[in-house]
Amino acid sequence: MREILLVVHTGHQSNVDLARQVAGRLAVGGITVRVLDEEASDLGPSCCTALVPADEHAAVGTELVLVLGGDGTLLRAAELAVPAGIPVLGVNLGRVGFLAEADSDALHEAVSHVLASDYYVEERMTLDVTARVNGDVITQTWAVNEASVEKSIRERVLEVVVEVDGRPVSAFGCDGVLCATPTGSTAYAFSAGGPVMWPDVQALLVVPNNAHALFARPLVVSPKSVVAFEVEPTSQPAVLSADGRRTFELPPGSRIEIVEGKLPLKVARLRKEPFTDRLVEKFTLPVKGWRGPSAG
Repeated sequence: MREILLVVHTGHQSNVDLARQVAGRLAVGGITVRVLDEEASDLGPSCCTALVPADEHAAVGTELVLVLGGDGTLLRAAELAVPAGIPVLGVNLGRVGFLAEADSDALHEAVSHVLASDYYVEERMTLDVTARVNGDVITQTWAVNEASVEKSIRERVLEVVVEVDGRPVSAFGCDGVLCATPTGSTAYAFSAGGPVMWPDVQALLVVPNNAHALFARPLVVSPKSVVAFEVEPTSQPAVLSADGRRTFELPPGSRIEIVEGKLPLKVARLRKEPFTDRLVEKFTLPVKGWRGPSAG
């Protein structure tokens, strides 16, 4: 018996209508459809054959987590899929949707691929994050896109020291500093001035945000490196954010260590297209005049 967890951004009626259509097609194809209990009232009883709470066990035993929504919905689904080791397949019903495999106009095709088990799975790097004060762990979390340390008071500057592999790199005042995965390089890190990294690159990306320093450039470091941000003891309190979804208060003197995550994000892919094409499409990049390799 095949079983799929359906995660939906139910804030728009059009999304709900599409979810009901998808659930109906999957059910006709002999697939049991799980729905999160917190979304069930919006989706209606005809949309699912099993209800589950939104916890680390929600995706256990399923074949796939099918996501209908934007990148925020996919990150929410990743919180359920990563602990269970289940791949996610995103259909973008939002704006940019870099994490999604298909856009809304390809929804019918995507469901057909799922029904035929016609997809493959690739793994994306994640981050494991530990925050300490005076050597004592105050929180541990993880991220798909990025972990950021940001000032908590708008009018003040956050004073931090950036460290890589146990050695200091630079100290500066800033609005924040973040460590991103290649997948997250097109998200917050990109907005903060970081480079775009292809998803199959294995590296960690360190990006200062509005730093007041001469040397405050993005750094691309080894995936085996340990990146640390130290909040100066004389600085203001800060906030640790993981994917913009989980936030934790950081007192002055906090130390945040970031390493490659032990559990990857598994992403279901429908076709082998280069990331270059997705980048050009999502950012509407100007490529007029390109002749291609055969033009000599």
